[in-house]
Parts: sequence; structure tokens; C-alpha cells
Amino acid sequence: MLDAAKYEAFKANFRGELITPRDAAYNDARALYNAMIDKKPAVIARVANVADVIAAVNFARDNGLLVAIRGGGHNGPGLGSCNDGLVIDCARLKGVRVDAATRTVRVEPGCTQGDVEHAAHAFGLAVPAGIVSSTGVAGLTLGGGTGYLSRAYGLTIDNLLEADVVLADGRFVTASEKENADLFWALRGGGGNFGVVTSFLFKAHPVKNVYSGPIFWDLKDAKKVVQVYRDNIAKAPVELGLFVGMKTVPSVDPFPREHWGKRVVALIGAYNGSVDNGVTAMKPFRDALPAPLFDWMSEMPFSAMQGLFDGLMPKGLQWYWKGDFVKELPDAAIDVHIEHMARAPSDLSLVHLYPIDGAVQKVAADATPWGARDARFSMVIAAIHPDPAQADNLKKWGRAYWEAIHPYNMGGAYVNFMSDDEAEGRVQASYGPNYARLQTIKKKYDPTNFFRVNQNIKPA
Repeated sequence: MLDAAKYEAFKANFRGELITPRDAAYNDARALYNAMIDKKPAVIARVANVADVIAAVNFARDNGLLVAIRGGGHNGPGLGSCNDGLVIDCARLKGVRVDAATRTVRVEPGCTQGDVEHAAHAFGLAVPAGIVSSTGVAGLTLGGGTGYLSRAYGLTIDNLLEADVVLADGRFVTASEKENADLFWALRGGGGNFGVVTSFLFKAHPVKNVYSGPIFWDLKDAKKVVQVYRDNIAKAPVELGLFVGMKTVPSVDPFPREHWGKRVVALIGAYNGSVDNGVTAMKPFRDALPAPLFDWMSEMPFSAMQGLFDGLMPKGLQWYWKGDFVKELPDAAIDVHIEHMARAPSDLSLVHLYPIDGAVQKVAADATPWGARDARFSMVIAAIHPDPAQADNLKKWGRAYWEAIHPYNMGGAYVNFMSDDEAEGRVQASYGPNYARLQTIKKKYDPTNFFRVNQNIKPA
């Protein structure tokens, strides 16, 4: 129970909106992207500015409340909320400022990837990020950030220049290479462990139209497709951001009706350059493979490619995620993927393998906390269904699939692809040798582990 007098004092100096279980808006406000997660916070603080963030942190700390931080609201394991605590909801902080002269973009924490892409596209620029425009920029960045531009320009964290942060003691600081450099290092992959980021400054790159889209083959061709992808992606021009996945053809237009519901293997990518050069970059893949069910690669705005599949993954589905970093992808591992995808529990369920090479591997292993510069791929298994009654089946399939494939993979995973039920040690394994340094920085900036609703790093 909240102390009434203290809560009223907090409310009187709060410019945003405070929502409690007594309010009609409460159930909508607490609903998460992943409907499998159902949490009931005591207060949802929809902040209007940085002053509100500071007030919310101070109120929660002084009243012993658990705190969760919600940026774009896309977090798979529901770490943007908590039970009986206070949610700092940054959804109203949606500012994006593009500086075309310096090729930088300043972004507030409530922005989605689509918000940033829309603003930057007008200037012929883009910030390397993920592959879905509804993804929140804050969580994506703090976890690392991989996407179509990563092979050419690195992870999202490799393009972060500065961040403004509210710390656990209520102080407001700026972190960069020149100021609070240890905190800046930790923010680039260490997740939401160190404070509430209220502003990100990114380096942007020239991106306008891209040669992009999906190519689908029947699952019977999956082994060949994955082998060809595995053997050729690192040799492809870095302008080609291409990943491989196994999934099901959606039973909706504009997908060809004769292929609705088919299990498939897909190459999905974007080439940042001319169509002719894109076709050339894809030639080693196309020439080595059988005719696809359909090939939809064509020229389109980069922002359109990023939002191409958003309609298939609306808020409110049931999600269960499992991830791993992958150093090698032997044929035996490919067989395991095909075996488990053949019995996927729904048409939405999938596995993706994203490349880790090019610019990503040119960054030193200890330059940021992100602990997989020596991996070749980042894998995510996603069990997805609209029906809450299928939640247990999704978990059962996802866990069995992961247990079967994990022996072929590395010990850790991209933290943004991890669920809330990971085995002890998985977070540490994900950061590898960088974990001890993260613990030391955590102790300096958050010694009581105030920010612990995350893939948590314990203070040293």
C-alpha cells in the first residue's frame, strides 16, 4: 500500500500522468506487448519530461518500491513492468531531432524504431537498429542492437555517442567517451541496469532506398538454403544485411494463396545501394539454390522495409523467446532446426539466425560489454500464438527446441532475446569476460541494485 500523504505530494509535482489500479485506464496502461506476461504495478508513472523521471526515481527509492522502466514497450519477457511496484513509462517521450550536418540523431526513450526511421529518412539517413519498426529504441540500444545495417555500420551501441541518464540516487548525468566514460561503456550492451536513459545521441549513416525483401523456399529445401547462407554471408558485401529464418507462409494477402500455411525457409535482407549492385550481391545465394516459392526482393524505402512485417506481429500475442550466440553452424545443427520447426506449435512461430560479422567483428571484444564479437550468428527461437490457452504449449516447444540446439551453440545469448526464466549464469555467460567490469560499474552507480527488473547484473 502506498502512503497516501507521500503519494499526494509526489502527484502534486508530477507533470505527466499517474495511473493506479483505481483508474479506468489502468488495464490498458499495464498491458504489455507480450500478452503472456501479466503484471500489476501499484503505480504507472507516464513521465512528461526528465524532471518527472527524477521525481519517480526518488519517490520509488524513498518508499521502497520496486521499479521497472518501459521505453517503447516491446520487451519480450515483460521487463518493462513489475508487480506491486512503480513503472516509469516513457511512452510520451517521443522526440527525435536529426542534425543532417553532423549526421547525428537525438532520440528520446519512448521512441520506436519506426519513429526514428521516419524522421531520419527525410534526410537520407538511418541509425543501425533492428528489423521491426515497432521495437523500442531504448531497450534495443541498451541490449546491443542488431539489424540490416549491422554488417556495414556495426551494432546500435557502436553508433551511440552519448546518453543522458537518471541514476538510482536521482542524479542526472551525461555519459560519453569524455564524461562518465565508465557508465558510457556499461550502457553499450549492459541493459537497463544502470539508470533511466532519457536521451540517446546516435551517429547516422547515408541510407535511402534499399534493394530488399524476403525470398521463401519450401522447408524441404531448408538444409541447402541454410548451408548456402552459412557458407556465403561472411563473404558478401557488407552493404547486404541478410538473415536466414524458418517459419510459415502467413495465410493472408498478399502472400500467394497456394502457399498459405506452408512451412518455409527464408532469406530476408536489405542491400543499401543500387538495385543492380543488390542483385549482384545476392547472385551467389540465388545461383546456388533451387527456384524459390516466391522472390520479393525489390527497391523500396528503408523505412518501408523496416515496417514490412509489423502487421503480422501486433501487440497482444503470446510470446516465448529463447536465444543463443552461435559460433559454428554444422550440418547436424541445421538438422535439429529443421526437425523442430517442422513441428512448430503455430504458424507465427519461427527461428531466425542473424549474422555477426563485418563491422560488428571489427570492434574489440572489450570495447563494449556486448560479449559476442567472435560469434558468427545470433539465434532467436520465438514461439508465438494469439490464444492464451496455448501459452504452455509455446513454452514446451520453445524449451525443447532450445535444449536440443543449445549444445551446438555458445553459452550466452543476446540479452534482448532472453526470456524471464533463464538458468542461473546465463546473463554472466552472455557478457563473458566483460561481466566482472559490469559488476564493478553497477556497484558504483547502483550499489543497492535498485534497477533490477532487467537481465540483472549483480553489484560486485
